[in-house]
Amino acid sequence: MAVIYPAIEPRNQEASEQTRQHVDQLTKPLGSLGRLEQLAIELAGMTGETMPVVTPPGVLVFAADHGVAREGVSAYPQEVTAQMVLNMVHGGAGVNVFARQIGAIQKIVDVGVAVEIEAPGVYHKKIRAGSGNMLKEAAMTADEAQRSITVGLEMAEAMIGEGAKVLIVGEVGIGNTTASSAILSALTGADPEQIVGRGTGLDDAGWQRKKTVVREALALHRPDATNPLDVLAKVGGLEIGAMAGAIMGAASRRVPVLLDGFIATVAALLAVRMEPLVADYLIAGHRSEEPGHDFVLQELGKEPLLSLKLRLGEGSGATLAFPIVEAATRMVREMATFASAGVSDR
Repeated sequence: MAVIYPAIEPRNQEASEQTRQHVDQLTKPLGSLGRLEQLAIELAGMTGETMPVVTPPGVLVFAADHGVAREGVSAYPQEVTAQMVLNMVHGGAGVNVFARQIGAIQKIVDVGVAVEIEAPGVYHKKIRAGSGNMLKEAAMTADEAQRSITVGLEMAEAMIGEGAKVLIVGEVGIGNTTASSAILSALTGADPEQIVGRGTGLDDAGWQRKKTVVREALALHRPDATNPLDVLAKVGGLEIGAMAGAIMGAASRRVPVLLDGFIATVAALLAVRMEPLVADYLIAGHRSEEPGHDFVLQELGKEPLLSLKLRLGEGSGATLAFPIVEAATRMVREMATFASAGVSDR
């Protein structure tokens, strides 16, 4: 089956230029609001609107289990995935708190949790009950990988249909930093020694084991770096595929994507390798404590807005960065110009 991705347009340069000219007329010295000015110009290009609006944001969290969790690559047992999904639908997770603070639309999607979750508020899009153990078998089939991307596309479309003006994607899934590390290494050739982190808080022995698992899984499956779907299927995760699909879906609708930490940014790299113009719609929310996050940010050419030593995931860091994105748009829409305020500009 041929893989069909949505059409994505480059940024609107005319809108960016008009916003740049407007920003230069605001009542401040040229360039004095630094990156906020550049962010506003980029948002104009993404949305095609000279005075872009980014509220409300949408927070879309995908949940799935990983067979590789059986190899001792996480400090937490696999059943925590389902427990955290329930915590999220009851509004008790970190991302829920921060999403409420910014007035976000929130959705939690079961794309591959190992057990059935019967709770109001969970979107049931399960492709399979957890990925395969990549140390012994492929994480999923090519068809399942494609289906995970399709789920992401559909959920992004639904969230944008409800009015979301910026998309934040998050994840829940014990073992997913292992899968993200394997994807990153497969796509870029990065040495697992440099990019594999402690995830949920592994001790030294567990950390070394995790690096070994990633290295051995890559040697076993030899994913094709030129074929992102092959990489996702062999060493990825269902929620990572869904995140990549959602990111592509947002970009196809000219909706900016505010990236969270390591896992979300690896999903973004996967999306960019599928459709390079996706990169035009990405904003790096923060720099996480995972060592691979710096690497993938550099690969994407993105400089994060925040650096708070976070490593929670779920979309939490991006929700904390959102007020800066909103501030950039408020600057454009609400600050007076020299002419309107009667202020001399020289």
